[in-house]
Amino acid sequence: MSKRGQGVPDLEADRARALKLVFVSRETLQRLDKFVALLLTWQARINLIAASTIPELWTRHIADSLQLIPLAPTDAKIWVDFGSGGGFPAIPIACALAENPGAHVHLIESNGKKAAFLREVVRQLRLPATVHQERVENFGESWQGTAQVVTARALAPLKILCDQAFPLVAKGAIALFPKGQDVAAELTEAAKYWTLSVHKVPSKTNTDGCILIVSNLNARKSTDARP
Repeated sequence: MSKRGQGVPDLEADRARALKLVFVSRETLQRLDKFVALLLTWQARINLIAASTIPELWTRHIADSLQLIPLAPTDAKIWVDFGSGGGFPAIPIACALAENPGAHVHLIESNGKKAAFLREVVRQLRLPATVHQERVENFGESWQGTAQVVTARALAPLKILCDQAFPLVAKGAIALFPKGQDVAAELTEAAKYWTLSVHKVPSKTNTDGCILIVSNLNARKSTDARP
């Protein structure tokens, strides 16, 4: 899959580690390999992911994204990903769902260069996905669709994510938010503005991290939680 020399990192060992953490079909793996190649090509021109994380691209980004799928309802078809950036978690999820009839992933990204990259990935890999170049805080209120899952990875503190995700969660979506070691403080702050049901699942890729499964989101009466 990966090549040595010419400035291209050798990712085979990290790829093997990632595939022990998450199961993917042969077809999904082929799509993921193509995605990695595209990402590394575009990374030379625009900053899609932190350069320091490239040697662990498969475990730190791809497996970290794919671990969200089993946490969603089994009948979940429509996903919305806020702040998709370099494509995580949305693109790996779309790669895995590509053969599921009716599945579709909406990627919300305001940066024009990153949105262009995401559209090229969707086009070349023929993914069931749509890229929306707009600000996350505007999407939920204006979008007329209904999602079963909303995701956001390394985007904002939980309180702000609740502000942004509320329009979708209010229509029945659950939210899956990967979080790091500051999760307790984020939960405390969010609880000042929102009542919410939260279940924490340990991360498979980060010993200090977890995934928050958020539902039953409602603004507290005494505080206007939304801007």
